[in-house]
Amino acid sequence: MKEKVILAYSGGLDTTAIIPWLKENFDYEVVCCCIDCGQGNELDGLEERAKLSGASKLYIEDLVDDFCDNYIIPCVQANAVYENKYLLGTSMARPAIAKRLVEIARKEGATAICHGATGKGNDQIRFELGIKALAPDLKIIAPWRMTDVWTMQSREDEIEYCKQHGIDLPFSADNSYSRDRNLWHISHEGLELEDPANEPNYDHLLVLGVSPEKAPDEGEYVTMTFEKGIPVSVNGETMKVSDIITKLNELGGKHGIGIVDIVENRVVGMKSRGVYETPGGTILLEAHQQLEELVLDRATMEVKKDMGNKFAQIVYEGKWFTPLREAVQAFVTSTQKYVTGEVKFKLYKGNIIKAGTSSPYSLYSESLASFTTGDLYDHHDADGFITLFGLPLKVRAMKMQELKK
Repeated sequence: MKEKVILAYSGGLDTTAIIPWLKENFDYEVVCCCIDCGQGNELDGLEERAKLSGASKLYIEDLVDDFCDNYIIPCVQANAVYENKYLLGTSMARPAIAKRLVEIARKEGATAICHGATGKGNDQIRFELGIKALAPDLKIIAPWRMTDVWTMQSREDEIEYCKQHGIDLPFSADNSYSRDRNLWHISHEGLELEDPANEPNYDHLLVLGVSPEKAPDEGEYVTMTFEKGIPVSVNGETMKVSDIITKLNELGGKHGIGIVDIVENRVVGMKSRGVYETPGGTILLEAHQQLEELVLDRATMEVKKDMGNKFAQIVYEGKWFTPLREAVQAFVTSTQKYVTGEVKFKLYKGNIIKAGTSSPYSLYSESLASFTTGDLYDHHDADGFITLFGLPLKVRAMKMQELKK
């Protein structure tokens, strides 16, 4: 009886070519597993393609709500943004995918999991750290790193390989952007983006929306409500998180929101340049931060900012299934107890403009913030506070004066 391998299958040229390659070089029975994290029509026709390529079975697993509720929301609550720009769209999805691949491997009695990530990227790390943490006994096969066996170096090579194995599929050898899409975002790499000196060709590149220049000349108001840091409604309509993100993607794409051009530092040590479209995610993070401004005290916000950066690094590096992620997330969750309220803003040509925020737990006091002296604040109290707060500065300055004499 042949051993089984679970292939993380997208239906693209790479993973299609991997199916006969696994059978030819390892004599595996190949079970394909496509994880749906909201990539839309990319899933069309996958079953026929997988079977035609030699797979014995194809799983198409709907992980959209799991992805939103258990991976996206913790990152939103943490305000986790890698290097101040990247909203972790691909990074958040990989642990969810790895977990389901392991579950399918256990169900099928497989001995190995195979992925099509390259040897230069971050995804190989994210997939493999997830698999190692959940199933250390399973073998991991990464064809692009097995250069003694995997000899294909281009799309042309892969197409020819498929044809040699009786697989004639509608793939072209033309160069196009390398993309990764899910409900949260779509990433673009390649072509003119490979040179950071080049301006992106947005007319050719954008998928989820338009550039700010092509957005409507009229702004659009949006109202959102949150309960304990979780979004629950848009414009008065209560929805589950995945539907809220879908709605915000539509609104954000229309108004040119969430387009980021970044040169980021990959885990493997190189810099890479890409353009990310995250229209709904950008709105959701901004709305959440606006509400936190009202509710969280200064000291908590200071620490939470550091924890958010740490959380982003943990997720980016593929360390989701670790005690550290659990600990940082526990802190973040504790800060969300009172992040409840309503946020209103206007979308206009790439901008998210505040239009009013309210919360029953708001720490903002109009009487304290106004210039009028109230019962809680006596201006004279500031004298002693500044004297003590500035005492180290004054002592140092006095010492320096003394040394100069």
